[in-house]
Amino acid sequence: MTASTQNQRQFVRSLTPTSVPEQVAKEIRRSILCGDLRPGQTFSLREIAGQLGVSFIPVREALRDVEAQGLIVTRPGKSAMVAPLAHDDLHGIYRLRRQIEPEIAGRACKKLSDDDFDRLESYLAMFADETLGIDEIYEAHHSFHYELLLPAVTSWDLRVLDGLWHAAERYVRLAFSGRDADPEEPHRRWCAHHELLLVTRTRDARKVAAATRKHLDENEQIALRALDTIVP
Repeated sequence: MTASTQNQRQFVRSLTPTSVPEQVAKEIRRSILCGDLRPGQTFSLREIAGQLGVSFIPVREALRDVEAQGLIVTRPGKSAMVAPLAHDDLHGIYRLRRQIEPEIAGRACKKLSDDDFDRLESYLAMFADETLGIDEIYEAHHSFHYELLLPAVTSWDLRVLDGLWHAAERYVRLAFSGRDADPEEPHRRWCAHHELLLVTRTRDARKVAAATRKHLDENEQIALRALDTIVP
């Protein structure tokens, strides 16, 4: 690929004429999470607006939401930078998640219905499905953890968790990107979440909180090892 071709390559995909700021934010997040927009990369708001086929204003509005999720840093003028990956950020994200998620999970387990557990089991099947793409897997992963906590969350909990989950996803994708080619990875992913679901079925708040904390600890360690390979 020549330098000129690289410069012309689009970072984001075209949207329909009915696009709104929420759709713009979703597309920018996708571009960051899949690596089309790389950590530390700068881009102009007008460049993104041109590629998406929208005006400057919805891009500016969308970037406020994306920045609030810790994915970008806006700069003076009309440019932005994809937030770099950093050990301190990863530790901070998981430190906060450990403060919030285990306690909520402990309360939520007592309120989950049989139908809820059936739906959660369906996500486990998706984790083990080798035909699914990585985006589908991450959507199922997000839904699984969201629904484990849903019966006990408040609107403020969701606001905080949504930001933490979006910030964590870049690190999670990095951590597991090298594992996706491993034929054993779908089974490992299934086992890790099956174990968490089994404990949740006991409806023992203390055990569920401990299992949730253990799950977060393990994911953070995997992410740290992956991060060590690219960030000194």
